[in-house]
Amino acid sequence: MRIAVVGATGMVGEVMLKVLAERNFPVTELIPVASERSVGKEIEYKGKKYKVVGMQTAVDMKADIALFSAGGDTSLEWAPKFAAAGTTVIDNSSAWRMDPTKKLIVPEINASELTAADKIIANPNCSTIQMVLVLAPLHKKYNIKRVIVSTYQSITGTGVKAVQQLENEYAGVSGEMAYKYPIHRNAIPQCDSFEENGYTKEEMKLVRETKKILSDNTIAVTATAVRVPIVGGHSEAVNVEFSNDFDLNEVRNILHHTDGVVVQDNNDTYTYPMPMYAQGKDDVFVGRIRRDESQENTLNMWIVADNLRKGAATNTIQIAEYLIAAKLV
Repeated sequence: MRIAVVGATGMVGEVMLKVLAERNFPVTELIPVASERSVGKEIEYKGKKYKVVGMQTAVDMKADIALFSAGGDTSLEWAPKFAAAGTTVIDNSSAWRMDPTKKLIVPEINASELTAADKIIANPNCSTIQMVLVLAPLHKKYNIKRVIVSTYQSITGTGVKAVQQLENEYAGVSGEMAYKYPIHRNAIPQCDSFEENGYTKEEMKLVRETKKILSDNTIAVTATAVRVPIVGGHSEAVNVEFSNDFDLNEVRNILHHTDGVVVQDNNDTYTYPMPMYAQGKDDVFVGRIRRDESQENTLNMWIVADNLRKGAATNTIQIAEYLIAAKLV
């Protein structure tokens, strides 16, 4: 497998390289790709150094799979060029997610939708991935009517600039700001820019992508996304109303047997998910599982995952693994 990593010098790109190595992905030739200003730089993969190449050079090298994490504008311009050269693109930006001609994939849920004709495949938003992985088996069993989600999102979702801002603020040093406000000792109720309806793009991604991944436009979703001074991962308080009643022990059992989900739910031992434990792991963790006593057939949960791994790099690579196993590339 000739694998191109587009955005190899960025935060997610670096995690992609790490995950590829950890999972012993069958890379026969690695092609690290980045913007012109990074061309010629060296990155290390499995103890060997590779020179970063530019976009057109990478297209001409005709990789089997290109893992994209270089922003939406780059994906809109370059993903079709890679695809035209015969490369299957798995894109981590928001560029193609809601395109009706493109598949939006969480492998444990809907990888079976993929065919060899899918040359551009969309990776969902990080906050959506961890939520739908938990929701999918429960939807199948009890039929979801409505989801209310509040997110507590890591600054790593913004990128290196945000991490630097937090570190500067910890140290009392002034520097470049990723946010309009300080993030140290603060919570900013804005992730991404605002849309006309008053919701942010991040909030609307949770709404739209959930319906597409679960193949059900009848599910009502509303979201509030908040940026918090956390590095380890995203956390979500999720309230789910079902058509049918449920048993809490059965819910725990269903989630316990769901690939990629780890149940951490024991009040007696103060066991529940936290980003400090999720960091560096590929699973989605769920706990604080309890009935909403204010409304029938409604469940509360707390869901945590490393947004750079399952929320981005790992999910992208799992899609690639599926394509290879299913002989679609």
